[in-house]
This record gives sequence, structure tokens and C-alpha cells, in this order.
Amino acid sequence: MSGAVKGWCPGAHRPMMSGDGLVVRVRPRLGRLDARQALGLCALAQRHGSGVIDLTSRANLQIRGVAEADHAPLLAGLAALGLLDASAAAERRRNILVSPFWQPGDLTERLTRALTAALPSLPELPAKVGVAIDTGAAPLLATASADVRLERSAKGLILRADGTAAGRVVTEDGAIPALIEMLRWFDARRTPERRRMAQVVAQTALPRGWQEVPPLPCADVPDPGLRPEGALIGAAFGQLDALALADVLRESNAIAIRVTPWRMLLFEGGALPRSGPFITAAGDPLLAVDACPGAPLCASATVQTRALARALAGRWDGALHVSGCAKGCARPRPARRTLVGRDGRFDLIENGRAGDTPCRTGLTPEDLETGVL
Repeated sequence: MSGAVKGWCPGAHRPMMSGDGLVVRVRPRLGRLDARQALGLCALAQRHGSGVIDLTSRANLQIRGVAEADHAPLLAGLAALGLLDASAAAERRRNILVSPFWQPGDLTERLTRALTAALPSLPELPAKVGVAIDTGAAPLLATASADVRLERSAKGLILRADGTAAGRVVTEDGAIPALIEMLRWFDARRTPERRRMAQVVAQTALPRGWQEVPPLPCADVPDPGLRPEGALIGAAFGQLDALALADVLRESNAIAIRVTPWRMLLFEGGALPRSGPFITAAGDPLLAVDACPGAPLCASATVQTRALARALAGRWDGALHVSGCAKGCARPRPARRTLVGRDGRFDLIENGRAGDTPCRTGLTPEDLETGVL
């Protein structure tokens, strides 16, 4: 096993090497870990990693700082918890994002289980291609990364290709066969330059009848706080201390945690923590800031990111993205302002992504913190 490959999403079987060791990604089924699994994951992160766990924009968890010699014992621990796929190939196929507020036996759970069972029928796809099952009362995952989406519309369930405004009406029984058909259509037309659905549909017309009905309007991303399902708790930049997470989980009496794509965890049936490093109130300025680990934790970065992100939180209107390099891993979608590290300084992009053309270059952290903009 080698962790040297970059430019792809890590997994558990196939981790990625970073500046602090291997990054091992865990994909909880239905985005949920029961309390035993969650506490076990925290223990594994402390025993075999640095004790840091990341929340990803695809509602996965990443254990950081794993030494190569600890990778095999970590996999054994994940398997014992029921958090490991049988193989790297099976893990790669199970790239499914679900709306985190599903209820046992509801449409979201039924469709997710049906898709999981049908994964062997999917074509071999690029590693980042994924499916969103967003069939709650209103879509919640419109800004999350996915290539094919199952959503609700005024006419019922629809299947929508990412990059289009409308989808194809499907029944529950027909949804997974239609989804497989759409992914096979995509697979036949993708190229090395166009590896995501939105890129393909921008150049190639979808079959007739696949863009008939728009989804219901997307609901706002929920704020931290108490919900009927439990306590929704945020983490600055999606970074969790495993020991603190275990303490809060025990304190809350939650029966499970659910991972969201918004740098928040739902403590199912739990209470809000009385203290700790987590975000529990609406309007916290850190919720509007995305920042990757930066240097020295990422070899692609030439700048430190999170100290600057904390210093700038709440000082500018709109979303802020501080990226260590032009890949923009922390936020694939546009932000009001994006700062991108380059040769030890920062470039500024307005209303764009990390790879877009900057309007200012060569800015130092001191320039930004003293309000040169």
C-alpha cells in the first residue's frame, strides 16, 4: 500500500499521504454511526492517528495522521466496528450522500438501501462521481457535490442529472434502474477532460424526457441547535478533536451521530453540550468560513490557512474560503471571497472558486488582517 498518490479522494483501503501522515476516509452507511461505532472511531483516531478527525463536504469522516505501520491495525479496528467495506473497489462505488434527517423506513432510507444493493450493477466511474439521495420534504443537498440526484418535485420523485434544472419523473421501484441507466449514459460520454456529470451535460444533450420537472425549492442549510431529531453541532473548519468528540457524545446521551456535508454533526436524540470546542449557536461567523488544513499538513499548500481564517471570520460579508492551493479542496463551489495560497502569499478571487483568475495577487496575511482590501 502506498499513500503517495494525490488528486483523488482517499478511502479507508486506499488512503492519501499528507503532511501529517495518512488520511483515512470512513464512509458511514446512511451517514450514521451508532454510539458504539462513534466512540470506537474516536478511540481508533487516538490510537492509530493524530487524534484529529475531519468532516468532509461529502458527509464522510477522515482520520488524520496515521502512520503507514498503523494502517493495517486501523483497518482491522474499522472492520470490527462495521465501518469498512470489503474492498477498495466496493468502497469506491459506495459514494452515496444522503439527507441527514432521514427517518427509519422512510423513502430516503429505502432508496439508499436499494442503491447499495445495486452497486455491483454500476459502471466503473471516476472516483469523485457520486449520488445524492435528497428525498426529504424539501431538498437540502443542492450545494453538495453529486452527479446524479434523487429529489422530490411537485409531481413526486424525480431523478436529476447534476448541472440541469429539471429531472425525470420516476417511481420508487423504477428509481434505481433509471439511476443506473443515467450513469451508464454518462459513462459512455465522459472524457479525461470531462469527468463529472455537469461537465458532460454542458456539452451533450440529455435524452428526451430527462429534464421535465424541477425539484422543489431547496431549503436553507439548518443552523446549529436543537432539532426534533437531536442536537445539531458545528465544528470550525470541519475539524474535530477525537477526545473532545467522545466526551460530548457521552455527555449528550445521544444514541448515534449523523454526518452532514455542512461541517456539522447531528447528535441523534442528544442534548447540546454545556461546553467544549463546538459551535452550538446560529450565526457563528466561523460557519461562513471554509479553510483546508494548509501548510504544513498538506504538501500542496505553501501557506498556513486556519489561523488567518479565524482572524478574518465575520470581518467580511458573505462566504469566505481560505485555500492552501488552487485545488480548493475545502470548498468546490464559489465563495464571495476566496484566498488562495501561492508561493507563500495569497491571491484574492471574488465570487469564484480557488482555480479561477484572481483580481489581486501577492497579498500577505498582514495585508489581509490589517484591512488592505
